[in-house]
Amino acid sequence: MVGYFSAKQKDFEALMASAATELAAHGARVVVQIVQRRGVSDGGVQKMGLPYSSRTLLSYGKVREVAQACDQVKADAVIFVATLTERQQRTLTDMFGRAPL
Repeated sequence: MVGYFSAKQKDFEALMASAATELAAHGARVVVQIVQRRGVSDGGVQKMGLPYSSRTLLSYGKVREVAQACDQVKADAVIFVATLTERQQRTLTDMFGRAPL
């Protein structure tokens, strides 16, 4: 499960826990949780609403981290606690070798 949150979002851990609980209630098993925090560096507050990458939403390093974690635990899917565009879904499916949901 991958979360993408602004540095201003102080309750991100509670949101991740809530999402994991909801997934478990639907029969999913969350085996890894990874969070991408969007800080105020690299452009300040004006860019906080923009993704690191319009192709992936995440930074390149975070995409690599998620892909490696998926391979290690043999994950069936990657659940995002964020809305992905169709383009991001296609790109991440190719990069992870499994569907982001």
